[in-house]
Amino acid sequence: MPTDMSFQFDIMLRLILAAGLGAALGIEREVRGHQAGVRTHMLVALGSAVFTVMSIYGFPQVAGSAPSDPSRISAQIVTGIGFLGAGAIVKYGTNVRGLTTAASLWVVASVGLAAGAGAYFLAAAGAAIALLALWPLQILVSKLRLSGGRLIRLELDLEKLDAFAGVSQVLLSHHIEIVTVSSEKSETGDLMELELRLPAGERHSVLTGLESLPGVTVRTINSAEEA
Repeated sequence: MPTDMSFQFDIMLRLILAAGLGAALGIEREVRGHQAGVRTHMLVALGSAVFTVMSIYGFPQVAGSAPSDPSRISAQIVTGIGFLGAGAIVKYGTNVRGLTTAASLWVVASVGLAAGAGAYFLAAAGAAIALLALWPLQILVSKLRLSGGRLIRLELDLEKLDAFAGVSQVLLSHHIEIVTVSSEKSETGDLMELELRLPAGERHSVLTGLESLPGVTVRTINSAEEA
């Protein structure tokens, strides 16, 4: 590996860029309360950059030996990051959470790889597009969801089986969409949470029917505007 100052400065710039872009992506995950936050994304990007630099410059060609492949180490980053991403995916009740965090780790590894290879613009552009997908695009999607109806969250007491039949009847009669289903333990017992999307015109009648059921609690109502 070359030891002149200009080369060393360039390598340092690559590592700093990788770490900075990784941290920028990690801030969004940290703000949303995910376990894989700033430090995790920063370390993944930095590690990918270091592996890439070593793959390119760490094993110089020796005369008389077989030609070396500079991609042999960096190619394993794609495989290795899969194991880390799998650890971010958690099954919670009937829902699967962490897919976006796993995808962001995968993207941040590619950003680190690009930075380590000296593709500064590619690394910066990839990180910028990823940030756009994680933050502004999420806000836009949430607004579009709310424009098609209102989201409410119900809590069902699992010890009162009649609640299931009542809720099912109300949802079927009004053709209500179930967005997510999850279960959790509380101080009062086992609870099931249903997140529903209500058509704007049927909100009052649906809520009236649900609130009258035993063992059913309407916890939150998220809407673009209150009717």
